[in-house]
Amino acid sequence: EVVVKAGSLGVWAASGENGSFVFSVSHIPNHIAFIMDGNRRYAKKWKLEEGAGYKAGFLALLSMIKYCYKLGVKYIAIYAFSIDNFRRRPQEVQYVMDLMHEKIQGLLKEQSIVNQHGVEVFFVGNLELLNEPVRIAAEKVMAATAKNTDAMLLVCVVYTSSDEIVHSVQESCKDKWGETQVLNPSKGCNGVTKGFRVECNDVIEGFGGGCNGAIEEVGGDDEIQDYSIIKLVDLEKHMYMRFAPDPDILIRTSGCLSNFLLWQATTCLLYCPTALWPEVGLRHLMWAVLNFQRNHSYLEKKKKQS
Repeated sequence: EVVVKAGSLGVWAASGENGSFVFSVSHIPNHIAFIMDGNRRYAKKWKLEEGAGYKAGFLALLSMIKYCYKLGVKYIAIYAFSIDNFRRRPQEVQYVMDLMHEKIQGLLKEQSIVNQHGVEVFFVGNLELLNEPVRIAAEKVMAATAKNTDAMLLVCVVYTSSDEIVHSVQESCKDKWGETQVLNPSKGCNGVTKGFRVECNDVIEGFGGGCNGAIEEVGGDDEIQDYSIIKLVDLEKHMYMRFAPDPDILIRTSGCLSNFLLWQATTCLLYCPTALWPEVGLRHLMWAVLNFQRNHSYLEKKKKQS
C-alpha cells in the first residue's frame, strides 16, 4: 500500500514497501505511459511456467496504476498487446488473449480499480484484429466506464505506432476527399484521389493520398486546393491516442520503444529501468517522477519548440 501525504513548502511524501520519497507538488505528470516488457524473461529467470510471468506482470500493473492515481496522475497508457505479438507461438497468443479476457471482465466488478478511482477506460488500436470475446468485453468496459471523469486508462491492444500513423493518414485522406467532392461533385475519383497535400508545420509538404495510396499533387480551383490540404491537426484528429494529451513520462522496462507512441512521445521523459516489468515497483515510479520534475523546465521548452 502506498501512502501519499501533502506537506509544507509545496512538497509531498510517498511511502510504501520500497521506501519513502519526497517530491514537489507543483509538477505532477499529467500522463504516464508504460511499456510492460520482460514477463517471459521473468518467468524464465525464476524457473516459472511461462504464463506465470504474465500473471506477475498484471499484478505489477495493478500496483502501478494505484500508485499513479494516488499521486494525482490523470492519464495512464499501457502497451498491452502489439500487432507484432501475433507472430509469437499460437499457444502463447491464445494464453495472452484468454488472460486479457479474464482481466477485462474483472474491470466490470463494482470494487475494481477503475470504479474505486472513477477511471474511464479506453481500448485503443486496431480492435477489429481482436478475437470476438475480447473485443466484446472491451466494448462493455468502455460503455460501463464512459461516465467516469476522474481519470483515464488507455489500454493499447493490437497497436503499433506505424499502424496508428497509417490509419490516421488514410482517414484524413477520406475526409478531404469527401470535402472536395462537396465543393466540386462533378469530378470523380477513377481509383485515384488527386489534389491532396499533407502539410505538417511545413515539415512535410507536397504529399497526398489516393484511394489506392497513390500520392499526387495537382493544380486546380483555389478553394478546392485549400480544402485539400491535410494539416497536422487533421492527422492528430484520427490518431488512436486522440483521447489523451501527449505523455509526460514513458517508462519502458529493459529495452527500446517497441513501436509505441512514436508520434506522441517526441518531447517526453524516457525512463528505462533495468528491472523486468514484474519487478517494477514504487521506487521506479518515484525515480521517474523526480527526474521529470528535475527536467521540467527543459521538457517544457522542448514542447514549445516542437
